[in-house]
Order: sequence, then C-alpha cells, then structure tokens
Amino acid sequence: MLSFITSFLPTSYFLPGWLTLETNPVNSLLQGLVCACGVSVLCSLMRVHLYLEDSSSDRNDKDTSNQSAPNHQWRTDTGLSGKIQFFMVTVILAVVGSRAASLVVLEFCLRAVSGWVTAGPESSKFLQQLLVQSQFSLGCALSCSLYFLHEGAPQRWLCLVLAAALSWFLASLSTRLLHHVMVLYKLHSSQRYCGICISLLTSGRCLLPMLCRIIIATFSVAVVAAVSVINQQFLSAAEALRFWTPLTICYTLLVVYMQEEQHRLPSSQVVLNTVVVRLGGLFVLMLTVGHWADVFHVLMCFLGEASCLIPNRDLLDVASSQDEEDFTDYVKREHHRGPKVQLKTHK
Repeated sequence: MLSFITSFLPTSYFLPGWLTLETNPVNSLLQGLVCACGVSVLCSLMRVHLYLEDSSSDRNDKDTSNQSAPNHQWRTDTGLSGKIQFFMVTVILAVVGSRAASLVVLEFCLRAVSGWVTAGPESSKFLQQLLVQSQFSLGCALSCSLYFLHEGAPQRWLCLVLAAALSWFLASLSTRLLHHVMVLYKLHSSQRYCGICISLLTSGRCLLPMLCRIIIATFSVAVVAAVSVINQQFLSAAEALRFWTPLTICYTLLVVYMQEEQHRLPSSQVVLNTVVVRLGGLFVLMLTVGHWADVFHVLMCFLGEASCLIPNRDLLDVASSQDEEDFTDYVKREHHRGPKVQLKTHK
C-alpha cells in the first residue's frame, strides 16, 4: 500500500539521478526525523549539563564572596524558531545520502580520537566542546546506521515508524526536562522540593559521562556502517584504493589543522571557521573522486552544520567562557601566591 502511493511521487521522472533520494520519500523523511530527534536529545541534555555546571559555579562564588558572578544568558528553543530549526534539520538529514553521511562520520571520529589523545588533563573540557560540535555529525551517524541496519528489510517503513515514535518520545522528554531545569531548578534545588532537581543536584555530574558513553556506542556502530556503505560502491580493490588514498590524506591534513586550532582561544567563531574548512576540504575531495550526488550532499552538509551550530552558539560561548574563567582563576591564584612566595624567600 505504501509503495503503491509513493510510486506516484515525482522522483526520478523530472529530476536527474544525482538529485533523487536513495529510498522513497516517506522512508527518507522518517529516517531524517529519527536523526533530528537524536540531535535534539543531545542538545537538550548538553544544555542541562552546562546549566548545572554554571549554577554550581555561581553557588560556589556566592559562598566564597559577597559578590555574585554574572549568569550566562540561557535560552530554550521551544518556540517557533526551535520548530523551524528542527524541521530544517529533519529535511537536510533526509536528503543527505548515506555516502556523504559516512564521510562526515569518519572525519568526525578521526578528529575526536586525535583531539582526545592530545587533550591530556583538559579532557573533560574538550569533551564538552566536542559534544556541542557533534550535533550534525551525530545525525549523520544515525542516518548511515539506520541505512545499514535496515538495508534489504521487507518492512523498512514499519521499523522506521517505530524508531521515529520512540525517538520523538525521548526528544519530548528531554525538552520538558530542559524547560523544567531552566525555570525551576534554582528554586527547587535550594528548597529541596522537587525530586528531579534533587537528583540532578546530587548526581548531575554523571550526565556528561553518560552522554559520552552513548555517543561512543553510537559512533562505534556508525563507523562499521560507514565503512560498509562506502565499500559497497567499489567493484575492485583498485577502485577502493583510488578512493581511500586521497581521503586518508585529506583527513590527516584536516586533523593537523584542528590540532593547531586547539592552541587558540576556543570560541564560536573559531568553530564555525573550522566547519567551513572541514567541509570545504571534503567538497574538493568529492569533486575529484566522488559523484555529483556526493557533491550535492556535501553542500547540504554545509546547511546542516549551520542549522545546528548557529542557533546554539550560546552553548559554544558557555563552553569557551568556562575555559576563560578557569584561566582567570589560575592567574588570580598565581597573583596572590606570588607575594607570599617572595615574602618566604626574603625571610
């Protein structure tokens, strides 16, 4: 019944082959909905985590001094702008093919592993920034994983409907949790009134490790799916070698560039410039060894990254401001420590 209805949709009759979807539009839309819900869950939980850290730091500052530290400007995208952003991410992830999504996943995994190895003692701060930047990459990971797991399934649309219902339920729960925390957390945590806020007050530090474990499991499945999806396009080992060699060189150069950027002050503008460089290198690579469909899908990835990062620039600013606050606290401690050391040496 579903295939009979979708057969009348103008897909391949009026559009060239590189503009058509890999599956029928209903399956693609359901797959994009699942991926957008995953991005929404990640964004909401990261906002909750950063808000809890900001609240705990403000509480500590009030305990140590009479002056209260200025709060960050937090906002929740529950209005019309949030719905438009969610719709845009859904459509973009529905249009982006599994091949381009696989390339984005492989690039992100290589960048994440190399950055985590070189982060050292600042791994927790690096993980916060990486999770904020991984929104569209998470959507691509879910997209290629769903394509790989449901490939050849006779009732693929039914599996996607169940997955979309579950992901929509989880996204709505995370959005309601975020709204509750933003509005009532300070009141409930101070008066020990709400069970949700008390649990977040006592065990809120476990939220970031839980997100990291979920992201690691998701991208582990996505890497296997990405390699399998890309290797399906080749008929011989020579073709595979001709594709993987420039891809490896391009990704290695991108990782070197990311490591150089980490020595600079982290900010939202640096992140946006990094996104342009990463996808620009992938776009040039697809012009040389890819297909026209890959080039079009990489261009759609530009829009996807912009639709995920630009509305959430406050998260990037909070993550970078926490690093700045840690640096200023270190400078103040060294400044107060200096006269004491000089006095001891003088004695």
